[in-house]
Amino acid sequence: MDKLTSQFNVTYITLVGHVELLKYRHLYFVIMFIVYTLILLCNFTIICLIMTHRSLREPMYIFIAALLLNSVLFSTVVYPKLLIDFLSDKQVISFSLCALQSLFFYSLEGSEFLLLAVMAFDRYVSICKPLQYPTIMRKTTVSILLILAWLVPACHLLPSFFWVFSLKLCRFTLKGIFCNNAMSRLYCQRPQITYALYGAFIILNTTFMPFLFILFTYTRIVIVLYKSCKEVRMKAVQTCLPHLLVLISFSCLCSYDIIIARLKAGLPTTVHFVMTLQVILYHPLFNPVIYGLKMKEISKHLMKLLRIKTT
Repeated sequence: MDKLTSQFNVTYITLVGHVELLKYRHLYFVIMFIVYTLILLCNFTIICLIMTHRSLREPMYIFIAALLLNSVLFSTVVYPKLLIDFLSDKQVISFSLCALQSLFFYSLEGSEFLLLAVMAFDRYVSICKPLQYPTIMRKTTVSILLILAWLVPACHLLPSFFWVFSLKLCRFTLKGIFCNNAMSRLYCQRPQITYALYGAFIILNTTFMPFLFILFTYTRIVIVLYKSCKEVRMKAVQTCLPHLLVLISFSCLCSYDIIIARLKAGLPTTVHFVMTLQVILYHPLFNPVIYGLKMKEISKHLMKLLRIKTT
């Protein structure tokens, strides 16, 4: 049965995006468990370095720690349930938990874009208005920006979370391995124009506007650096390049997720499975690797830590 009902009349969704699960379940579990462990280890290592070294308690590094924490939260929304499903006979999830997983998934995705926009603003003030930097980027300002980065996407998406419970379900199988915007295919009726416009409003505020703001700040940075000396340019590149690499990586991830959601159900399950894995595999590991290798101060403390461990 697609629709499973318990004594409390809970509606369950069956996830049918797995490929050859009976044959490869243990291999899938081991690979994804290793990846999730590496995500936690790599991200928390950099976060702990930033939190424990006074030289790294600057706004730039605090924003990096927040970005890495967001990557951990983003992964934790997906990986634990995925690991349970690999070892379960039935890959099911209650509709309410499915909606909650989708809410957190896209809320944290929006938070990542806003955090990247905040980091771009920090670099803009540092490079274009260095004398005003201590006044603008105070501890209070940093705290407010971080709170807003996590709060704004959640507040935007919360009404849609409650809205989905007013819709009637006609399908109870989801072609995927976790809950995302493909949930819209489960409902009997197509989304209303009002809801479609609200969805566009959310995407505009949490994705396109931050992206345009980042482009604006980096345009201003490039103009200032063009008039600066070589030493200033090199120092700016060292701090801006990791941010740009992470931005490109995450933009590709978001585009990929949208493409998958827009593809029709006729796409082969194997192709859909492989494409979906790309969304959750690389980026959470990409962030700590980039900042650990490319940020000079973080890299220096990381090397010291590794030398201590090997002695």
